[in-house]
Amino acid sequence: MDFTESEDEQRFRLELRSWLEANIPTEWREREGFAAHDETFLREWSAKLADAGWVGLTWPVEYGGRGLAPSYQNIYLEELARADAPDHVNVIGIGFAGPTIINWGTEEQKATYLPAILRGDEVWCQGFSEPGAGSDLGSARTKAVLDGDEWVVNGQKVWSSFAHMADRCILVVRTEPHAPKHLGLSFLLVDMKSPGIDVRPLPQITGVPEFNEMFFDDVRVPRDSMLGARGEGWKVAMTTLRHERGTAAMGMALSLEKQLSAFFDFLVERDLTEDPRLREALGDAWVRLHALRFTNMRMLSDPKNVDGVPGPESSVAKLTWSDANQALTKAALDAQGLVGGLDGADAWSNGFWQGQRLRARANTIEGGSSEILKNVIAERVLGLPRSR
Repeated sequence: MDFTESEDEQRFRLELRSWLEANIPTEWREREGFAAHDETFLREWSAKLADAGWVGLTWPVEYGGRGLAPSYQNIYLEELARADAPDHVNVIGIGFAGPTIINWGTEEQKATYLPAILRGDEVWCQGFSEPGAGSDLGSARTKAVLDGDEWVVNGQKVWSSFAHMADRCILVVRTEPHAPKHLGLSFLLVDMKSPGIDVRPLPQITGVPEFNEMFFDDVRVPRDSMLGARGEGWKVAMTTLRHERGTAAMGMALSLEKQLSAFFDFLVERDLTEDPRLREALGDAWVRLHALRFTNMRMLSDPKNVDGVPGPESSVAKLTWSDANQALTKAALDAQGLVGGLDGADAWSNGFWQGQRLRARANTIEGGSSEILKNVIAERVLGLPRSR
């Protein structure tokens, strides 16, 4: 693979870099943490990104995108990380819901939902996991029963990022109770303002209520809000998950690069660069970062991944990032010795690495647990026989 950027890619990078330098709000640059969860600020910033043409780069032009190759999306993410710019508010809408609608939706559904996703006018969340069906999505029990022209939904979902601020939800439900579990699911597009939906934020070990649980009590959803056919929910959901683990892997690589850079600066500031254990951790993270980056680029340029949907190889990227980020945050706390047990103003770097370490614990669970991903890699990438 030739990693040299084309002249057009170089122009794109420079144009985006200049735009970010001129448009990142002053209050973001001078923030003291307020803007990271400020919904109004993030929605306004997201609309600004979309209006300037920086959102949905790989989406078809007819749906508001620019029809560009995945390499341009990678450049976009690199430059956002380089400029320390705010993220788009609609992470799930753009990364998961939108691409799934493009692949499975009717023309009416695409026209209804996609423009609002790009601008952040409608933020989306994901209703997949349940208390008894985390990584085993096929065991989902939230049910939908057809009543005239409406589906009546009852059940519970958990670990739903952004549900507390979401306008719409991609929801996996069981519509065929007597069918084999993977064949009994359907995929709904749900208005989060519908009566009967109760969203309860879940404070995490970090103290931030990033995830939520959702309760559905006789929630009525229009019949034509189903994505794909009745009973095809598993197939539709697999499209979403491949985007979650694959397309999002580009962002994971950049997140790991920022962590690695922060770790190196931390070692320099504390005069710890000669510690052999920490040098080994630094080198290990560097190797994993570049392995992840090259794997992502190979995966997204693979002609077998039709319609821009990453294949099962996306599980390799997610697994690599999860392990690497946890190892790096652990090394950062190990470097602090006993001080690593402190937080806030008493800790080195004002508790930055303490927060990162606590958040990293979710990495090997969210987006499919590492145990499940290893099975996917064994069976669908390496072609090994099923273990069960």
